[in-house]
Amino acid sequence: MIIAVDGMGGDHAPGEIITGALKSLAAFDDIHIHIYGDEKVMEPFLKDHPRLKVIHCTERIEADDEPVRAIRRKKDASMVRMAQAVKDNEAVACVSAGNTGALMAAGLFIVNRIDGIERPALAPTLPTIDGKGFVMLDLGANSDAKPSHLAQYAVMGSIYAEKVRGIEQPRVGLLNIGTEEGKGNELTKAAYGLLSEEPINFIGNVEARDLLMGIADVVVTDGFTGNMVLKTLEGTALGFFSMLKEVYSSSVKSKISAALVKNDLHGLKKKMDYTEYGGAGLFGLNSPVIKAHGSSNANAVFNAIRQARTMVTYDVCGTIRETIRKGQVE
Repeated sequence: MIIAVDGMGGDHAPGEIITGALKSLAAFDDIHIHIYGDEKVMEPFLKDHPRLKVIHCTERIEADDEPVRAIRRKKDASMVRMAQAVKDNEAVACVSAGNTGALMAAGLFIVNRIDGIERPALAPTLPTIDGKGFVMLDLGANSDAKPSHLAQYAVMGSIYAEKVRGIEQPRVGLLNIGTEEGKGNELTKAAYGLLSEEPINFIGNVEARDLLMGIADVVVTDGFTGNMVLKTLEGTALGFFSMLKEVYSSSVKSKISAALVKNDLHGLKKKMDYTEYGGAGLFGLNSPVIKAHGSSNANAVFNAIRQARTMVTYDVCGTIRETIRKGQVE
């Protein structure tokens, strides 16, 4: 299978992107990688590999570019060429750490939605204390949502959790301000009834305070709320480790203690790093489109490519397409 990679997207491109791609080729002998970008800029980081192909692009989409305008005007940008390759069946999936809005626009206007999907959703796997993680969607593809959108998010997230994460009968929860059925606003109250009718293991409402405890395998919400939750979790984790660092560097005694628990702290930090699970999938498109974190290092890029490979292997998009089709027929 050929996976297209945006070599110019992200804070540490192209070095970390290329290193992650080469790591993926070493780990998986069933993939080829086509990497898109400025060949002269990427050349210092490239290594000859029989399954790595470089496609030269004269443009790149910057972090501050207006997404839709950039996709329409920068036809030779690495991200645009990458998405076009998927549309043209030259690749089966694509991965980028670049401008999130632009990648979503490329997914919508180039790769295109699955028939019947009203709104695609951005869906990363977030960490839990037990290390199993949970899929949450939408985390920012759409600020507003209708009840029917949340129902489709639940179906797509359930399929992903089962096919890619190997969870039998994944528990699907609706993010709310209380666990009782009648809680919430008009959106969540209406969505509750729709989710109850879907062919999923719906466990009802779940609260934000229980997310890291592994209350559900899939959590659905609107993009505005989901993005707020994501940024809160990121900020809390950064703040927590910053406080730990301050405590353990405050005295000679603390520094000695830090040396004794250094490996444990690194393990804890790794457990709480959601990039270890891969990137954020843009669910609801015809082919896998994976958004790696903007600050992705080589390991995060590797995990995002691994995620794309797994989605293709288990035909996640095809399963979503067939499930949505059956629902429309019935």
